[in-house]
Amino acid sequence: MRTQDFDFYLPSELIAQYPTEKRSGSRLLHLDGRNGKIDDSLFVNLTQWLDPRDLIVFNDTRVIKARLFGQKATGGAIEVMIERALNEHEALAQVRASRAPKAGAKLFLEGQIEAIVLGRNDDLFHLKFLHEACIDDLLEQYGHLPLPPYIAHSADSGDESRYQTVYAKHAGAVAAPTAGLHFDEAMLYSLKAMGVATAYVTLHVGAGTFQPVKVDDISAHKMHSERYHIPEATAALIAQTKQNGGRVLAVGTTVLRTLESAAQHGPIVASSAETNIFITPGYQFKVVDRMLTNFHLPKSTLMMLVSAFAGHANIMNAYQHAVKQQYRFFSYGDAMLIERAILDGSGT
Repeated sequence: MRTQDFDFYLPSELIAQYPTEKRSGSRLLHLDGRNGKIDDSLFVNLTQWLDPRDLIVFNDTRVIKARLFGQKATGGAIEVMIERALNEHEALAQVRASRAPKAGAKLFLEGQIEAIVLGRNDDLFHLKFLHEACIDDLLEQYGHLPLPPYIAHSADSGDESRYQTVYAKHAGAVAAPTAGLHFDEAMLYSLKAMGVATAYVTLHVGAGTFQPVKVDDISAHKMHSERYHIPEATAALIAQTKQNGGRVLAVGTTVLRTLESAAQHGPIVASSAETNIFITPGYQFKVVDRMLTNFHLPKSTLMMLVSAFAGHANIMNAYQHAVKQQYRFFSYGDAMLIERAILDGSGT
């Protein structure tokens, strides 16, 4: 398939710039990938589609203050986005500048931090921070929350709360697992009260999640790599759910990618690894039966993933419907609950 096959018209005013007043105050579009049926609802009604035998899996990563601003030694402005820490003083990062810094170049960040460029690994720069404090502490003290590029305002105290799930635990992501932003304590309590089991994985979302697909033939696209961890308790609950005839609901594409990656070589077991899995139409799903997700960017890898899950025609119809009904799009936008399609080998 071609990248153009995943394009759609999106009026800019439908890109949500701020979250709803309440976390659970968003709308919910239910798409049944088995027959293409669409229902318009509200997120607070999520439980009507759930069964006590079901398992909901969340991503408990925590967004770090990964953005730093400063100057090169030559005086040019520079922006650094930490992708991941390699150790206490070295990291891989995206660097934005009028001219890319070369190995040996010094960077002066936030008026307090000196760093040196050690080298480059594709689109990422290898930086060493020349400061006695570790990278995690420096980011917490001087860093800025890395809101997505389509959100026009700078991060404020409200974003520091709302661009983080209520169950965020393990620091390391540079973007939020946004499907989880809809859940508040009241919804989590409702799930527990009706007997729906919940479990957690950790996938640290990288900045590559916002990288555009630059090739026409999607099979030529190189996917970014991200770290994940699946606890033993989660692996056991997935096996138990399947055995009892329940369904596994992945909250977000990050959970889906984690579980499907771990299932490539057999039943899911406790594990820590990296994944660069690229899910496109024709993929045969092994674990996830349903997913909760937000609305994604045109021509993105996530549009390709949900098209694989629900069927390409079903997704394109649902997105046209969402635009017509003025759903709110992207990170602070509304949600979709998708039932997996029964696909043939061609993904149609």
